Amino acid sequence: MTALPLAPGLRRLTAPNPSLMTAEGTNTFLIGDTDIAVIDPGPASEPHLRAILAALTQGQRISHILVTHSHLDHSPLARPLAHETGALVLAAGPSDWGRSAAMQALADDGLIGGGEGVDAAFAPDAQLADGAAVEGDGWRITALHTPGHMANHLSFAWGDALFCGDLVMGWSTSLISPPDGDLTAFRASLRRLMTRADSVYYPAHGDNIADPQARCAELLAHRAGREAQILAALAPGPATPATLTGRIYTDIPAPLLPVAERNVLAHLIDLVERNKVSPEGRLSARARFHLN
Repeated sequence: MTALPLAPGLRRLTAPNPSLMTAEGTNTFLIGDTDIAVIDPGPASEPHLRAILAALTQGQRISHILVTHSHLDHSPLARPLAHETGALVLAAGPSDWGRSAAMQALADDGLIGGGEGVDAAFAPDAQLADGAAVEGDGWRITALHTPGHMANHLSFAWGDALFCGDLVMGWSTSLISPPDGDLTAFRASLRRLMTRADSVYYPAHGDNIADPQARCAELLAHRAGREAQILAALAPGPATPATLTGRIYTDIPAPLLPVAERNVLAHLIDLVERNKVSPEGRLSARARFHLN
């Protein structure tokens, strides 16, 4: 596997983990000409580890390992890569870091799992605060806290480019899977990115996004449309997330229905917090919800 040049000082390797959730696989980015910053080392894959190391040319060293978030397709290779190179692993925090009080309550109630899977053992060597800068020979990368897809999700700004992890993708919408995914935070992160002047996004799956502000606006509109569908589907009476998913998602492959149900649940939690719907009894993935 050869690293693909994308811009001066930037190359991409794609991990061998293609799926319905990851497109061709997880994108690993290498920034720099001497000191190399690796963004999202990827899943536990010995061939991918060897490919990252083989991408180094004479005089190059991996100086920093940056992780956008700790899902199993992004972070497990960070520790083996650190062991091979001596570089520090940098991220917002461990996998349970940054949850809202509502999401932590759901986690405490056993609402764990679903979606891509969380790297529960992940722990960075150092935590990056919002706005923290990391520097190497000839480059500077700034961390932006962009929760939503996961609470510990970071994006990384490099010049006029943004490495946006799983927050924004061109080929698909992002999975929001509570308690780690939070739709309220997701929308806020998109609105924050729209205030910036980045000229290109490099997502962790799929190709780069050449009109990033427009894509953020599309994703916000998509979520508004999905919310309207959920509210309409609740009009006849109370329903569970599973029932609502069956009513709304009528044209997706069956293997994706559990993923869609997590997204519906994320919308319902957001609607509960905005007092537009209520659960019957305790808030959970199995509760029936009704309009207020």
